Amino acid sequence: MEIRLLSEDLRNKISAGEVVERPASVVKELMENSLDAESTEISIVVNGGGHNLIQVTDNGLGIEPDYLPAAFQRYSTSKISRLDDLISIQTLGFRGEALASIASVSEVSVLSSTAGGEGGELHIKQGDISQVKPAPALTGTQVTVKNLFYNTPARKKFLKSPRIEFRKIVEVVRRYALAYPEVSLKLISDNREIFNLHPESLQERIAAVMDPGYQDQLLPVNFSKGEYSITGFAGNLNLLRNRPGEQYIFLNRRYIQNRLLNSGVYQAYRSIIKRGEYPYFVLNLVVPGSQVDVNVHPFKTEVRFKDEWRIFHVLKSSLEEALSSILDTIPDLEKPAFGVPFNFENRGNSFVRDWNQLDENQAKISFESQNKSEDRSKDLTRAKSYVSDLAARRSSLDSGLSGDNIWQVHTKYIVSQIDSGLVIIDQHVAHERVLFEEALGALDSKPLQAQTLLFPEVMEFAADTFSVLLDVLPDLEKIGFRMREFGKNTVMVEAIPAEMGWGNEKQIIREILDNYLEHRSQYTSGQEAVAASFACKAAVKAGDVLTKQEMQALVNRLFGTKHPYYCPHGRPIIVQLSIEELDRRFERI
Repeated sequence: MEIRLLSEDLRNKISAGEVVERPASVVKELMENSLDAESTEISIVVNGGGHNLIQVTDNGLGIEPDYLPAAFQRYSTSKISRLDDLISIQTLGFRGEALASIASVSEVSVLSSTAGGEGGELHIKQGDISQVKPAPALTGTQVTVKNLFYNTPARKKFLKSPRIEFRKIVEVVRRYALAYPEVSLKLISDNREIFNLHPESLQERIAAVMDPGYQDQLLPVNFSKGEYSITGFAGNLNLLRNRPGEQYIFLNRRYIQNRLLNSGVYQAYRSIIKRGEYPYFVLNLVVPGSQVDVNVHPFKTEVRFKDEWRIFHVLKSSLEEALSSILDTIPDLEKPAFGVPFNFENRGNSFVRDWNQLDENQAKISFESQNKSEDRSKDLTRAKSYVSDLAARRSSLDSGLSGDNIWQVHTKYIVSQIDSGLVIIDQHVAHERVLFEEALGALDSKPLQAQTLLFPEVMEFAADTFSVLLDVLPDLEKIGFRMREFGKNTVMVEAIPAEMGWGNEKQIIREILDNYLEHRSQYTSGQEAVAASFACKAAVKAGDVLTKQEMQALVNRLFGTKHPYYCPHGRPIIVQLSIEELDRRFERI
């Protein structure tokens, strides 16, 4: 067996995968170089989601013509010179791999000059570096990347569609926009201006890259403890979302991903949010270089802390202080624990019930239901198993359900007498099942009816969210939404589905998009994901009061669906208690 030394070009292509994963990786590396060069203005131009063109131009320190070839050699950098420099690294980049990796899998041109010096131009193709040519003496650097992965087709075929890659680029640009609000940033995609940001405060920058409505919903964070300090903003309860993705933690202005630190923030919110809700925050941690190792992962988004738990507690404390104004308004209600008896007084004699005497099967079902709700596949299996016997008795339900003897309990459940006992229906998941199947039918053939809004609503989105809206807009129109473009990343909502109530269309549309992004992989198609998202968010909720006629109509429509016993997420809709079961409960048999 012959062992060969790989060529330099082949080694570069293999190593490039550690740094250049997709067009957004190229944008990230080039923006980091621009910021490290002390740029105050950065322009990013992309075509075809970065498949065809990525161009980053800055007004930074620039590169002298004589050093241009060296900039594209692997492990060549101006940012560190000895091992000790890694301990006190102040720049975003430091390995000297990015430009070489990019040039090995694309066609690259670079134009650069320093203040008062001559400019130089260089081209790289197939790993061959051209001679440096004279160029105009414009301070700064312009790097143009074309035909990404043209020479590595195996990697190119794994790229997503231009629209998806564009969203990834927007997210990268947004991160650096939030970390460096004093830097002007411009992003242009396919000749369309996405961002045009000027130097501003962080609060203003958040509004510019997220949504103008965010600016008045932010709580300042400014906390110091020993060697650590934390600054930034946390969102109030109006900025809660149903999916993660708007949580930004920066370490010395470097974007990082760390589950423990994220959980520190979530714990500060724990008493005011419920499971499945995610708060908005932009936080910058200032930590001494000796306390952290950033040389852990090629993408530099993962870091290693000397004392991670200490930083966790500092971060948690900083958020609790910022949220104190909200927490102070929440009453401190003392909730009884399991095993503690409830005393019902004012009944002549005190009546005591010990919760330890609860039916073991009932407690077990409750516990399993709570824990399994987090896993949709387990939910679906459990629900289908539960209703298998119930479905066999469908005819008795259909024929025996009484339209007269029907009640709403706790504005959450519909209860009705049937010939064989009692039926309890969850009103939200029942309506969700009805809307889901109707939406699927609309997407397949006949569109749903729409109701025109008396006062159309204008909605502005972040650039990447607007791109998602454009993807699903044809499906939303079949369901009953009517929208038209009304400016940059903005639409005017003119009509909504007839099933929806007025007044909360903005919230429902945003929740549909969030739910679609978060759970799309759980469905067999994008249309099914849109239908499920719409059904979940447009259905009546627990707490909505229903008239007897509305309850009767809902029950009738439910039993007209193909699967009336479980919702699209797998939760059971119907609980049936037979006469025999009721008699056993009351020890009549």
